[in-house]
Amino acid sequence: MREVNLDVFAAELAHGAFVIDVRETDEYAAGHVPGALNTPLSTLGSALGGLPGDRPVYVICASGNRSLWAAEHLAALGMDAVSVAGGTAGWARTGRPLAHGTTARAA
Repeated sequence: MREVNLDVFAAELAHGAFVIDVRETDEYAAGHVPGALNTPLSTLGSALGGLPGDRPVYVICASGNRSLWAAEHLAALGMDAVSVAGGTAGWARTGRPLAHGTTARAA
């Protein structure tokens, strides 16, 4: 399992990285990284079929704790999972944009 800082993540996101946000739906709706799919930690197991197996899956949460756990879990299942250190709070603190509302979940 890998972990990247926000600068590396931003560069990967600019190149089309696949991102899941493992926060609860209300947290996600209040502000999330643009393009991230809401996949609450409690539903991660049922969303596995919707995650790509041929490229990294970046995992983000509020601060990096839930994403670290989720990325470790995905890596144990053989996925190339990358936790984003600093999470959405860090993303916002650095002045990067947030999207609001809900979108389709990874499934």
